[in-house]
Amino acid sequence: MEIYNLFPGSFASNCYLLLCGGEAAVVDPSADADAILQKITEHGATLKYILLTHGHFDHICSLDSLREKTGAPAYIHAGDADMPSDAQKNAFFLFFGQERSWRTPEKTLAEGDILKLGDEEIRVLHTPGHTQGSVCFLCADNILITGDTLFDRGFGRYDLWGGDPLKLRRSLARLATLDPNLTIYAGHGCPTDLGDAIDNCAFV
Repeated sequence: MEIYNLFPGSFASNCYLLLCGGEAAVVDPSADADAILQKITEHGATLKYILLTHGHFDHICSLDSLREKTGAPAYIHAGDADMPSDAQKNAFFLFFGQERSWRTPEKTLAEGDILKLGDEEIRVLHTPGHTQGSVCFLCADNILITGDTLFDRGFGRYDLWGGDPLKLRRSLARLATLDPNLTIYAGHGCPTDLGDAIDNCAFV
């Protein structure tokens, strides 16, 4: 499986493109929809999934335009399903004092779900704490997309809607049981080994 970071996305959020067997998945569409589609076209792939690690505004900027241009469905954990459509919950109103919403994703995710991309699998890990429905995506070739659950130097805040420090601590402890050689691709910042990220995460 190939992975590309389409940073810079909006608000310094990472947007990842996964490619396998002529199929593509976009994780957290913060980048411009046309830029995403150009990269997919360059690789001769077809967009199959739009996957959200959680529902905050800075990770879903092009969610609606990407769906409109491709017809691809969006997936989000059930715990965050109403966040895109609610400016209070997706935090846009908190930061900018304005209403901004996106259409509710078509599909919901749950712990243990497996999505096929080409001949590879994407496994859903429910890691609540940053939000109720935060997830990580465990992919082939030692790829772990962690959203705002775990960064290369720290973890996501838990003082916004749906945040819970106790759940976040448990989620981080769970990630600490995985192969430390996994490469994490976080919602912000740079890739790093999971073991290094956990070592630099004082919350675990």
